[in-house]
Amino acid sequence: MGYRHGYQVSFCSVAFALIFLVSWLDQVELSEVEGGCDFFEGSWVEDDTYPLYNTSNCPFISKGFDCQANGRPDQFYLHYKWKPTACSLPRFNGEDFLRKMKGKKVLFIGDSISLNMWQSLLCMVHASVPLSKYTLMSKGNHSIFALPEYEISLEYSRNVYLVDLVKEKIGTVLKLDSTENGDYSWKGYNVLIFNTWHWWLHTTKGQNQPWDFIEWSGKILKDMDRLEAFKVGLTTWSKWVDSNVDTRTTQVFFQGISPTHYDGRQWNGSISATCKGETTPLNGTTYPGGLPPAVDVVKQVLKNMSKGVTLLDITTLSLLRKDGHPSVYFGKEGNDCSHWCLSGVPDSWNEILYALLTNAQGGTLV
Repeated sequence: MGYRHGYQVSFCSVAFALIFLVSWLDQVELSEVEGGCDFFEGSWVEDDTYPLYNTSNCPFISKGFDCQANGRPDQFYLHYKWKPTACSLPRFNGEDFLRKMKGKKVLFIGDSISLNMWQSLLCMVHASVPLSKYTLMSKGNHSIFALPEYEISLEYSRNVYLVDLVKEKIGTVLKLDSTENGDYSWKGYNVLIFNTWHWWLHTTKGQNQPWDFIEWSGKILKDMDRLEAFKVGLTTWSKWVDSNVDTRTTQVFFQGISPTHYDGRQWNGSISATCKGETTPLNGTTYPGGLPPAVDVVKQVLKNMSKGVTLLDITTLSLLRKDGHPSVYFGKEGNDCSHWCLSGVPDSWNEILYALLTNAQGGTLV
């Protein structure tokens, strides 16, 4: 079946309406329909009705993402919305989301970029129903946010590679052919949102590289090409999904590649330019520097899967937001051009997720 790019079905004609009704009966996927709308092709436009929430009223944001609390002086970056070229992206409606997703369990699995997106969604939901009682529990690498009134849980599981990381006598081994962790932590959910990429590039052992060796096809390696390792690991993950997920009851998303902004040449700036000091998005619908090579790897792996996985193809829309990173306002020394301020870009990721999970007819896709 392969991956599905997120599309909103057009209702401009009876033919398209009939196509929608047929797909609606299945209630599992939004397929790529000729004449449909690509949520991921568009541009950023100013909109003073954004952001969707005030960060000072959201108790779930990690210090590193709360740019306003960390002293960021400008607020221009807060007042943009993502506008697809050929359609309107529905504004997030938390009560509608909760009503349509009542009784569901949603799990984000990945690194701190997944954490970015998960905390964004918690803030968006909490702002919509601020008086609704919630619980928030964390144990080890797993966090659960629940709203008993709506019988919904929004959960986050930190897993930076998706494949297994195992301590053995020789040291910590990254096992590219193993996803045993998925057997006990990824099952029983209605929505799974996976993400991995940034940690595959980390090379400083003992600091941001947690493994000593790589195991692939029975061989122990000191290192290997990281893009190739990413492809092998992602393929192993895809086989787990194909073997273990029933797409009649569980909808699977891959979050896509979240970009960084450390090289100004990528947006026709100077070689020394980074996200530091940037206050406005790039104009237009394309990024001068092109897409990271990991994007092609993701699309290739998803295309070869037998189970349908919806790609949240967030790369281009995020590339256009060189202004959206914490930079020096993440609560520590340094310059963070990898993560995203909240409020900010991840809110738009979640608005797209909302549009794909629900629709104006009042139904749910899972």
